[in-house]
Amino acid sequence: MKKFNTQPPFSSRFRYAVLAMLFIIVAGCSGLRLAYNNGDTVLYWWLNAYVDLDRDQKGWVREDIDKLFDWHRKTQLKDYVKILRTGQKQLQGNVTQADLMADYSEIKHRTQALLLKAAPELADLARSLKPEQIAQMEKKFKSNNDDYRKKYLSGDQDKRQQLRYKKAMEQFELWFGSFSREQEAQIRKASDARPLNNEIWLDERMRRQQNVLNLVKKVQQEKLGKDATVALINTLVKDSFERLEHSERKAFFDAYESSTAQMVLTVIKIATPAQKEHAIKRMQGWIDDFNSLASQPK
Repeated sequence: MKKFNTQPPFSSRFRYAVLAMLFIIVAGCSGLRLAYNNGDTVLYWWLNAYVDLDRDQKGWVREDIDKLFDWHRKTQLKDYVKILRTGQKQLQGNVTQADLMADYSEIKHRTQALLLKAAPELADLARSLKPEQIAQMEKKFKSNNDDYRKKYLSGDQDKRQQLRYKKAMEQFELWFGSFSREQEAQIRKASDARPLNNEIWLDERMRRQQNVLNLVKKVQQEKLGKDATVALINTLVKDSFERLEHSERKAFFDAYESSTAQMVLTVIKIATPAQKEHAIKRMQGWIDDFNSLASQPK
């Protein structure tokens, strides 16, 4: 079953392909097909907010985004159907924490594949950036981080726990419907059991942003060719994923992932048959939408 995204947001990434995935997930209520079909436009304006595309860039960046969505529609959506069908079976059976961790690994693998697929187009964009556009990106990163501090680093520990629990519940209710007070109390307990350190997430966020800025500055200053730029982007993407496994914070990351999976498992275990049926129908709606999208011509 798909793991719920309950850790602090990881926006402010230059790698615009990620938004294609995030947009689908965030918009997953009843308008997934509409959201996906307009995702290329949303993605374009999101990217433009970071680098302020000039007249020459706008046309081919739109084309690149269109090609990415076309590839994604033709090659990835059927696989998402398989993941969702697995989730349906898990809800009807005896799902384990190991199952959830395996599902999470699958999602990470597919996200990485999407980023690597976009690397040549990202290389073209990185090579075209002007100093003022890199400065705009840096300014946007700083603004987003200031917003993050206001939202996630204010208040005491209980306030931060409450905010995190509320965000988790929004997603659980999307999938399962409403919960009783007794169920909410158990979910809150499982949510609070997760390690909470928003300073770490902010530091990791800023680390990734700085890596992106270092990359585009290096490309600009050294006037790197496309192949060299693609190689740098591929390394950056792979290192970002591998950091979870090899960094000095591995113990924290592992504990967070494990306890989040345990929280999701708690929700599944305490869900009533009606709530599970609600989730299964929700998944079926996504399955139908993905099948429809995959069969549509561009």
